[in-house]
Amino acid sequence: MNTISTVLDLLKRQAELEEGLRQPGGNRVTEEGEIYVLREHLQRYPQAVTAILQAARSLNRPVEALRPQDIRNLA
Repeated sequence: MNTISTVLDLLKRQAELEEGLRQPGGNRVTEEGEIYVLREHLQRYPQAVTAILQAARSLNRPVEALRPQDIRNLA
């Protein structure tokens, strides 16, 4: 798996967890802990995160709707 795919999966998981925190119920301590770990992983790939966020902005789509091909096509 390449870096863009890995980071895109991490960003999608982060969005899922953050959405879960806004919903009632659930295990917030576990979710917050996982978000913290995800953010640490994302800090290892600043260029990939930037490329994905720029692609989302350019395509006017949320990160969750992007595919690795979308980012590669804009590069």
